Order: sequence, then structure tokens, then C-alpha cells
Amino acid sequence: MVPGFLARVVGRLLGRQGRSLHVKAAGAATVVLVVVILAGSALVVSAERGAPGARLTSYPRALWWSVETATTVGYGDFYPVTLWGRLIAVVVMVVGITAYGMVTAALATWFVGRDEERRHRRLHQAEQAVEQAYAEVAHTVHERFDRLERMLEGGRAP
Repeated sequence: MVPGFLARVVGRLLGRQGRSLHVKAAGAATVVLVVVILAGSALVVSAERGAPGARLTSYPRALWWSVETATTVGYGDFYPVTLWGRLIAVVVMVVGITAYGMVTAALATWFVGRDEERRHRRLHQAEQAVEQAYAEVAHTVHERFDRLERMLEGGRAP
């Protein structure tokens, strides 16, 4: 049931029309991070159960540990003492660092994109102003030449 639900969620995240690739990637990374945090918490409790000196013996503690590990805070209040617990920690760390990096990159790309759109709009407005000024000057010059031609054709000096 859970894999089917996750497949639908990821499919909807990645399948949305009009969303840029960096937003889709950040959304997918966030979903993967949540799954790894939840699953890592359960797995580390199983791996640490019965180990001497283990403090990750309940799901709430393990969930707190997963969140602080994924965010690289690492208070040191909880940590795995078994080999399997530490391997799970490595996965939580790598996925956490990757997911937060992707979300940060998506935000940076969004800000840069907004700035580029603003610059493009200003450039377009400036180009239109220059074209309008050029058209006005060209119109004025043409009117003067037309007036000079009429004056010359009529035999009058300018």
C-alpha cells in the first residue's frame, strides 16, 4: 500500500505541467527525504534494539535523531552505536544533505529567474522607448525634408 501511494505522489510531483525541472527535482527530493527519515527511524530502532549503550530505543527518539541527522545539526544527544545503525545514519545524512541542497538550489534558481525576468522586462521597455524616440525623430526629419522640397519646388528659398 505504501509503495503505491509513494509512486502516485512522486508521479504527481514530477508530472505537473508548467513546473520547471528544478522545482520537480526539489519536490521529489523532499518526498525521498521524508520517506528516508521515517524509514530510517524505524530501521535504526530495530538495529539498535538490545545493543549495549544504545539510546535510540524508541521511534520518537529515533525520529528526532533522523531529523537532526538529515539537517546536519547533530546535537549528539542520540547516535547509533551498532554497525547497521551507523550505516543507516550514513544514508540519512547523504539523503538529507542532497535534499536540502536541491531545495536550496531550486530557491536560488527561482530568485535568479525572477531577477532575469525583471531585467528582461526593463530591457524590453528601454528598447521600446528607443524605438519610439527614433520614430519621432525620423518623422520630424521627414517633415522638414518634405517642407524643404515643397519650398524648393515652389521656387522659394528656404
